[in-house]
Amino acid sequence: MAFVTWFKRNVVVIAGLLTLAYLLLPNVVVTVFSFNRPKGRFNYQWQEFSTDAWRDPCGVSGLCESLGLSLQIAFWATLGATLLGTMIAFALVRYRFRARGAVNSLIFLPMAMPEVVMAASLLTLFLNMGAELGFWTVLIAHIMFCLSFVVVAVKARVMSMDPRLEQAAQDLYAGPVQTFLRVTLPIAAPGIAAGALLAFALSFDDFIITNFNAGSTVTFPMFVWGSAQRGTPVQINVIGTAMFVVAVLLVLVSTAVGNRRKRQKA
Repeated sequence: MAFVTWFKRNVVVIAGLLTLAYLLLPNVVVTVFSFNRPKGRFNYQWQEFSTDAWRDPCGVSGLCESLGLSLQIAFWATLGATLLGTMIAFALVRYRFRARGAVNSLIFLPMAMPEVVMAASLLTLFLNMGAELGFWTVLIAHIMFCLSFVVVAVKARVMSMDPRLEQAAQDLYAGPVQTFLRVTLPIAAPGIAAGALLAFALSFDDFIITNFNAGSTVTFPMFVWGSAQRGTPVQINVIGTAMFVVAVLLVLVSTAVGNRRKRQKA
């Protein structure tokens, strides 16, 4: 009876922990097999503990080159999508103009549209324009599909802003630029940062749109897909584990900084 009472009281926590464990299980498997020494081409069965792959993560030809290319594309795509998305979000929230409702609806189309449809549409556009498929077509495609996610994230933040703060700055003789830099931008910064991080993750992880528009360019997801056909090298698990650890550290650091700021305000 006591167990039933305890279970009812903690059923939400238990469900949350089980869901979290389910989500993290693939990362655990990737981490474990990054220390494996497979006997064949495929790294699917545990054979022997080894740190060889960690000592030489670039031991597979083309792996680090594709990783660097993906990071480069993700960086520029994030920068472009964040700048354009922030301006679009402010325009949609702060200004009234014709076709504003239509623009709001169009913003959600890339998010709701299947990736294969967008990939084929972009490929058709580039071919009709006579563009050579490669780095620039991939970058343009990534900016286009990341843009909607940035707009949604920044727009939600801008809509929650209190306009009286900007009015107070203007009453204190702050100019438009100074008001934006000192008041508006710091308040909107969390939404902008969230949109930028989301855009970076989406761009770095994308395979379908990239595969359609890359030509001979090979990004990291395309390299992983191609390697899986011939035999997955252990170094891919190493890169995946390192990326997961970096992401966790970033979350922990941001959480610690946020908690510290809350304590200082209190």
